[in-house]
Amino acid sequence: MSYLTRCAAVAVAAAVSMSSAAVGQSLIAGWTIPSRFPVGTGNVPTGNSFLVPLAVNPDGSYNTDPNVAGSTPWDPALAGRADVGIRALEAGFALGSFHQLASSGTTPTSYTSPAGNGSTYALSSNVWKAGDYYEAVFSTTGFENLSFSFDMTRSSTGPATWEVVMSLDGGATFTSLIPSFALSAVTWSATTYNPASTYALTLGSGASDAGSVMVRIRALVESVNSSGVFQAGGTARIDNVMVYGDAIPAPGAVALLGFAGLAARRRRR
Repeated sequence: MSYLTRCAAVAVAAAVSMSSAAVGQSLIAGWTIPSRFPVGTGNVPTGNSFLVPLAVNPDGSYNTDPNVAGSTPWDPALAGRADVGIRALEAGFALGSFHQLASSGTTPTSYTSPAGNGSTYALSSNVWKAGDYYEAVFSTTGFENLSFSFDMTRSSTGPATWEVVMSLDGGATFTSLIPSFALSAVTWSATTYNPASTYALTLGSGASDAGSVMVRIRALVESVNSSGVFQAGGTARIDNVMVYGDAIPAPGAVALLGFAGLAARRRRR
């Protein structure tokens, strides 16, 4: 069974656990949004979908603002990939946002990088309709006891009710992890972390040692104003998406542990 954790009291239509990722677990992959997105007149990304871009400097560090002339540019081949963790920059890992523009009139979805939750940047998008989502895709090969966490907030007109679902077959079928949870409009600062925006859940045994896991944080309602009228400018913002797990011991290591235990018992006799 999966549990949603929020580091502040919230009413959710699901079982709630106040535990977080197990202490000592390995960070498999994480997205901290280290690079600012293209901005400026005619440069703000728009469209049905968007993968978080990365710009890697020659020394391996991330360029925080590739908009500056002459600086290291974004690498299209690294779009969406995790920027921290054991599996950072590996192919097959992706964080993105997906929107159904056809149901939103002529207003295109825009993707921006405002302040994160105690970090410089986050992924933000607008024009939210029910069914639109943020999505993280990753591999858990070699790991078990998986934990998934993320920071999330919205504007006052952004969608307030969400769900979390998971697919292990590339999106052909999904299972519900959290049927519904309320997302509050919490103010974020690049310099101050707000625990009221942090959520965590366990992925269950089915996600262990899996070649591909897809987790979607999906809006159940659309962006509306105080009168309940669709508000294209309503935004949702996500940051610090993390996947943790325990390394699965190699068969030989398990056998050695068993032999060591047997030897110890014999010595005590």
